[in-house]
Amino acid sequence: MFQRFTETASPQPGPARLAALRAELDREGLDGFIIPRADAHQGEYVAPRDERLSWLTGFTGSAGWCVALRDRAGVFVDGRYRVQVKRQVADVFTPVDWPETSLADWIGQALPSGAVGFDPWLLSVEQFRGLTDKLDGVEIRRCANLVDRIWADQPAPPCGKVIVQPVDLAGEAHGDKIARLAADLGKARGAILTLPDSIAWLLNIRGSDIPRNPVPHGFAILHADATVDLFMDPAKLTDLGDHLGARVRCHAPDAFAGAVAALEGPVRIDPASCPVAVADALAGKPVEAPDPCLLPKARKNTVELDGARAAHLRDAAAMVRFLAWLDATAPGTLTEIAVVKRLEEERRATNALRDISFETIAGSGPDGAIVHYRVTEATDRPLASGELLLVDSGGQYVDGTTDITRTIAIGPAGDAERDAFTRVLKGVIALSRLRFPEGLAGRDIDPFARLALWEAGLDYGHGTGHGVGAYLSVHEGPARIARTGTVPLEPGMILSNEPGFYREGAFGIRIENLIVVQEAPPLPGQTVPRMLSFETLTLVPIDLRLIDPELLTTAEREWLNAYHATVAKRVGPLVEGPAQEWLKAACRAI
Repeated sequence: MFQRFTETASPQPGPARLAALRAELDREGLDGFIIPRADAHQGEYVAPRDERLSWLTGFTGSAGWCVALRDRAGVFVDGRYRVQVKRQVADVFTPVDWPETSLADWIGQALPSGAVGFDPWLLSVEQFRGLTDKLDGVEIRRCANLVDRIWADQPAPPCGKVIVQPVDLAGEAHGDKIARLAADLGKARGAILTLPDSIAWLLNIRGSDIPRNPVPHGFAILHADATVDLFMDPAKLTDLGDHLGARVRCHAPDAFAGAVAALEGPVRIDPASCPVAVADALAGKPVEAPDPCLLPKARKNTVELDGARAAHLRDAAAMVRFLAWLDATAPGTLTEIAVVKRLEEERRATNALRDISFETIAGSGPDGAIVHYRVTEATDRPLASGELLLVDSGGQYVDGTTDITRTIAIGPAGDAERDAFTRVLKGVIALSRLRFPEGLAGRDIDPFARLALWEAGLDYGHGTGHGVGAYLSVHEGPARIARTGTVPLEPGMILSNEPGFYREGAFGIRIENLIVVQEAPPLPGQTVPRMLSFETLTLVPIDLRLIDPELLTTAEREWLNAYHATVAKRVGPLVEGPAQEWLKAACRAI
């Protein structure tokens, strides 16, 4: 559970490792090799064994690519990691802004002809298609994983124990889920599942193969006859008893490829998450459709929503105790690591924490401008008066997953910081108050979170919101609030609401609450058949010292005051002493 503060990868060996990789290119007769941050299960999070991108380049972000050619090597990162990648990669690697520059465009310009290899277990069908459709003179060739060949001390595959997620927390028996999804397969006689959280949700199990995410590694085939073949190391399953039942047949992982090859009739795959190697093994042409678990998993049932509310209330009390301590102690001699440790202590003190939901981000001053900053012993810096502290953190509880960001003033704040903070807050409030017609997607409402920043010529380079699981992955698809969010929002979906602003070398600001989509009560004279709105799950004060009240409208001030009144009423009875007094002051009306 404890967060680590040492780097798992270092950029110093980068040149030697890149040279070793290029020697493997010579042996294979290749001109390049593609290294994604991915594993065979195609989820967002990977085990230490699969941190190939980090091991080779030094870049530790949660998304990215490297394309290593004979004369150059590009590291592709999105807007969250533009500052971070400059700090981490050796100068033999060139940062590339992605997706503004695609892998295909970069390869096409750097390599007019030749062959670039890739591990077919690590690219999805959709990713492979995106490369081959754009590259005419370059062959994209399947091959063994060349990084694995040179990674002498590569960790072993994870083998964490699998436990039952009981129906009183899941809200639906796994046999009923299997039958419901099997009935919706249409003409397909089966569907291949590779995403760890899909399999965990479908079978009402949880695991420990991925740090901070309670999911097991495995593969599954959902059949139209409402049975499932599960391919998972039997050593993981010893604590399940008879939970899986007769509907689920268990097999060793090495039987998966053969079982895929033996499938008859139309088989459904999700091109976004099905590895090329799996599609290659199918005897016939697959039916392409989204993973059948994605939308049902995202639409939380009433039991899961009640669990999320309970988890957020418990987590809020821990956050309030932490913030009260921080205000009483900072700056003093506190450093970023001390902040992270104290926050984890408060969550552990609930006696309900299973794990933190991701490595805590505690960025002070310029470190706050690194969107996904993770403090290490090498980067740890003291908190200083006049700076901002950005803390993004969360907890994994059996009844819910939390994710919250608060930006805190350490001493007096400057006018530029207060202006930017208030504009970010206006974005949070805009989404929180929003009513919108059913059928809209995240991209349709994302501009509401940015409008106040745009009016000042400002913006942020990440999405406004991601889905969140029910004691599952803290990042969950398919819906998101972003320019790329095309999945319509539906009641029961839990999303983050987290606009921000970052000034490189100076400060970072982000305010994040989790929200759940709900049906909005009809308005007098309403002509739209059905409208949706959001319930805010997160119940933690927002730093009033960083707000410029003159920038808020009357409606925005009323929302903020009502929110803080709710926080004080709900969380106040759960804390005592100095924390309770701090909460009263932090929730005062403005």
